[in-house]
Amino acid sequence: MNPKEPLFGKTLTQLEEVRSLLGLPSYAPKQIARWLYQGHVREIEAMTDLSKEVRRILDERYTIGTEPSTHVSTSLDGTRKYLFPPGIESAYIPDRDRATLCLSTQIGCKMGCRFCLTGKQGFGGNLSPREILNQYESLPERDRVTNFVYMGMGEPLDNLDAVLESITILTSAWGYGFSPSRITVSTVGILTKIERFLTESNCHLALSLHSPFDEERTLLMPIQARHPLKEVLEVIRSFDLPKQRRVSFEYIVFEGFNHSKRHVKELSRLLQGIRCRINLIRFNAVGEPVILGDGRALKPASEEQILQFQELLNRKGIRTTIRRSRGQDIEAACGQLSTRKLLLSSFPA
Repeated sequence: MNPKEPLFGKTLTQLEEVRSLLGLPSYAPKQIARWLYQGHVREIEAMTDLSKEVRRILDERYTIGTEPSTHVSTSLDGTRKYLFPPGIESAYIPDRDRATLCLSTQIGCKMGCRFCLTGKQGFGGNLSPREILNQYESLPERDRVTNFVYMGMGEPLDNLDAVLESITILTSAWGYGFSPSRITVSTVGILTKIERFLTESNCHLALSLHSPFDEERTLLMPIQARHPLKEVLEVIRSFDLPKQRRVSFEYIVFEGFNHSKRHVKELSRLLQGIRCRINLIRFNAVGEPVILGDGRALKPASEEQILQFQELLNRKGIRTTIRRSRGQDIEAACGQLSTRKLLLSSFPA
């Protein structure tokens, strides 16, 4: 007997295909979508404005398809890290009058950034729109979430079709109805995909930068060799983005590596003509020291060094903020998500 296909995670267009396949009434797709994304139903029988016959036909072939988390870790600062099947990790980050959900788009990652624990895990596969959105739908704090960041495990633009479908469901009136201004998608900068993302969505973009110099960025991020930063910035610069759409640059500050006056000068030159901001991030070192190809070890910069770097950038007219690290005690901070580590620690043999 074939397993039933999940309805959750389907767009309105895909639900129309279900309607056509099963010969359902024309109004069925919007009703099903409303029950899935606004009614939060867990069984087809609960879709009470569909006739019993329509529900029976649906139930023969389909199931809802949401799944609860299998593990949660809670930080002293209120951050919570959740594990969803089949090994998907996400982080819920409350902060005063807002709460952000950090979504994963892949299990592990192919990009191999030297400072990121997820990259050390290797690549385990792309997530479907259903698996991406289940991190929100099955979250106990779902009703408190105000913002989404696609900054969990994986490279979102390496799984762009699924990411765009999930955004469609998050932002559509028949879906969850969130404003695109509440959503930020992070990328290491894949030239062949970044233009499509900027064209097909209205969400904010965050680019992992970490150094303005090619040789340094290559040491940190292998993607630099295939998709050079300068070419990525030219694509971003070519878009006349509206004021309400933000471009930000993620910048982990490493001691003695990427926060000199020389870096400030080059960042000012490179980012000229792009309305943006830089988010400075503390390096969350986990496990064995990270040694780069030139023999240097990556170490966290001091608070004084980060503040001085921020001041120099602000003086250059580049709006620069320091991102507060959250969930460090449960390894939910930037670059720390790793399903393999969580599985080993949570379910010992």
